[in-house]
Amino acid sequence: MRLLVGFVLSTFWLWEASLSRVYTNHWAVRIPEGPVEADKLASKYGFTNLGQIGGLEHHYHFHHSRVVRRSAFATRGAHSFIHMDPKVDWAQQQVVKTRVKRHARSDPSYTRSTSTIPSGPTCGTLLHCSDKNSRCRSEMNILAAWQRGYTGRNVVITILDDGIERNHPDLAQNYDQLASYDVNGNDYDPSPRYDSSNENKHGTRCAGEVAAVANNSHCIVGIAYNARIGGVRMLDGDVTDVVEAKSLGIRQDYIDIYSASWGPDDDGKTVDGPGPLAKQAFELGIKKGRKGLGSIFVWASGNGGRQGDHCSCDGYTNSIYTISVSSSTENGNKPWYLEVCSSTLATTFSSGEFYDRKIVTTDLRQRCTDGHTGTSVSAPMVAGVIALALEANPLITWRDVQHLLVKTSRQAHLKASDWKTNAAGHKVSHLYGFGLVDAEAMVVEAKKWRNVPPQHTCSKTSDRRTRPPALVNFKGSPDQQVVFLEHVVVRVLIVHPRRGDLEISLVSPSGTRSQLLAQRLFDNSNEGFRNWEFMTVHCWGERAEGTWTLEISDSPSQLRNPEVLGKERRDEAQTNTSIRQHKSVCCDASHVQSKHQYNLKTSDSIPTFGA
Repeated sequence: MRLLVGFVLSTFWLWEASLSRVYTNHWAVRIPEGPVEADKLASKYGFTNLGQIGGLEHHYHFHHSRVVRRSAFATRGAHSFIHMDPKVDWAQQQVVKTRVKRHARSDPSYTRSTSTIPSGPTCGTLLHCSDKNSRCRSEMNILAAWQRGYTGRNVVITILDDGIERNHPDLAQNYDQLASYDVNGNDYDPSPRYDSSNENKHGTRCAGEVAAVANNSHCIVGIAYNARIGGVRMLDGDVTDVVEAKSLGIRQDYIDIYSASWGPDDDGKTVDGPGPLAKQAFELGIKKGRKGLGSIFVWASGNGGRQGDHCSCDGYTNSIYTISVSSSTENGNKPWYLEVCSSTLATTFSSGEFYDRKIVTTDLRQRCTDGHTGTSVSAPMVAGVIALALEANPLITWRDVQHLLVKTSRQAHLKASDWKTNAAGHKVSHLYGFGLVDAEAMVVEAKKWRNVPPQHTCSKTSDRRTRPPALVNFKGSPDQQVVFLEHVVVRVLIVHPRRGDLEISLVSPSGTRSQLLAQRLFDNSNEGFRNWEFMTVHCWGERAEGTWTLEISDSPSQLRNPEVLGKERRDEAQTNTSIRQHKSVCCDASHVQSKHQYNLKTSDSIPTFGA
């Protein structure tokens, strides 16, 4: 049995931040009585009902054409009375969310003519080079997986991005209309919007990595070159919680893998993640997607390395529902854009310095490029490898896929000073997770894999007061013996004069240290963390019982504003700790020790997952 243990620790002061927001003329509305009543209410208040939000039952997307498209203020008017209608459970005016594509923007690239780049399973590009070729040192073993007969047949992947050029010679044969949608335009054509800058090339480039066809002498061969490939156009316009939830929830019984190479701004100062609707879409996907086996969400870990960003501040890569993927140069070096965090599961090769090779793939206007870069490269690569594994065993669950990646990824020649072996024998790094993906090992293990048992949940919350260090004991439940861990989640509520001065680490009972947060030079925010969830996979396979140590350290910098409320009050709060068990609780105690300058308050419990 496996267990994911979650800790809920919060540092708390009474303080309210003022956030600048951009409001749109779109609403999310929950109406339990169904679509007919939703249409009536939309008409009553001057809206147009654009339909259900993805797979979220009773949630509808309303649009109001007479409300300004973008505003710094929430709008008022007759339409706003919908919030008070007794037939409406909940309504929310949608706010624009900053989302960026994760190609390495400052790394130059160029486009070649189609005739100059060879194609075929033996081509010498970074994707497919032979392990015997010292120039390549691929070690991703894609060729070996193909030689075993696995090419992604009968697997469906969709790229959540800025569109996909469905008539591209390398994509047309594998293009799947049923796995595609234009969320930005609310139609079924995901073709990118063309302009002189070719700005909307990103999705087409990612799609080629996954499922470009073989043996047509064009650009490249996709890792899963017999898989079906679709695209969701959702980044070419205002991105809202509704847009993300719709995109994540498209045909969850039909699409196997969703690949996303985007996220919040990688500027070293942003803390952001999915909104309430997108969170529901993730949860619905893992519970009901693939006919109950769970949708597989693959995410690029981020390109904020030069800005000192930390991917634990990205709620998409930091989620237990996503497979967070990092990058290495082909020589095993850390790329300049790489972000470090404890939620990264695996790594592929990508671009590095200007003299390092980049990825050859499909490009706009039916062309090819050898300039695809960043962690944007890595998520589609892993999506392709997972497609090979799903062909080998279509019955593996979303958690099985994560277990397979943990078991088969390898340190190889990836260079990092923080490689460690956890108590379960897994080598793991904050740079590269469990290492370089191995396509052959994935298909071999998938073929004989037995599904992991169902998840259980365990949580803690507070009812007694103490001052730090605070200790809370976890012990195995007599009827549900904890054998080993999967993910570990820590939820914190911290208000602090300068968020970038904080560091957070978690030490498992076996002594495995996970850095949940590093200092961030550009993060001058005094907003802190409001019920933010940090996640680590570094304890994978370890036993849960024992003393868990949470360390929160504050290193005041010269950039801190001494006038910010809270600096003088950091010793005033008190720590509250308590225990609450969930229905499927798999433990009844744990040990958490907090070492920090700020007092903690434990708030809500976290559902935690394992078996």
